[in-house]
Amino acid sequence: MIVEAKRVSRSYGSTPALCEASLAVDAGEIVAVMGPSGSGKSTLLHCLAGIFTPDSGQVWFDGQRLDTMSDERRTRLRRTAFGFVFQFGQLVPELTVTDNVALPLLLGRTGRKAAHGRARGWLDRLGLAELGDRRTGELSGGQAQRVAIARALVTGPRVLFADEPTGALDSLTGEHVMELLVGLAREEGTTVIVVTHDARVAACADREVVVRDGRVSDLYAGEAAR
Repeated sequence: MIVEAKRVSRSYGSTPALCEASLAVDAGEIVAVMGPSGSGKSTLLHCLAGIFTPDSGQVWFDGQRLDTMSDERRTRLRRTAFGFVFQFGQLVPELTVTDNVALPLLLGRTGRKAAHGRARGWLDRLGLAELGDRRTGELSGGQAQRVAIARALVTGPRVLFADEPTGALDSLTGEHVMELLVGLAREEGTTVIVVTHDARVAACADREVVVRDGRVSDLYAGEAAR
């Protein structure tokens, strides 16, 4: 087990978002977290990633209690062991594509030359090598999301968290981006936890779970995506 939530609860003021939610994810597994808007699935993702601290319950990563770690240790984990892909990419518009991908490495004090070399390698794998000097505002939605995937994987994370990674894309582009994300994650042995409302995205996962009223239940265990 690499990531686990044990009876996690979290509220926003008087509004409960999670109610004793539990989820265990094996190393290398790809899990889709589904559920209606407001069900608590994004809150669960943020608790698993150490961005939010639960009001009660426990969050574990690789045998370590994540929710009781200091902010500094959780931040370090998010830079080294975790990768993130969000619905709108969250790219930095002032930076070039190469700088965006290299950013997690630069923040981790990797030398600029080495960071750019690794960034260009990932851009090449994603078919974006010729776009390295462009600003992100010049990219299509699908290109920008592929850049976000490259940035998420450039540090070699053990777990990749994705929150509606295809939600801002048309269906064909979204399927292509998801295939790339899943294929690369499998090549790298990366665990993926993806929040989505799209059944086609969820079909790429090894397993689907549903969050309803802040609680988690298994939907079914499907075949591993090919």
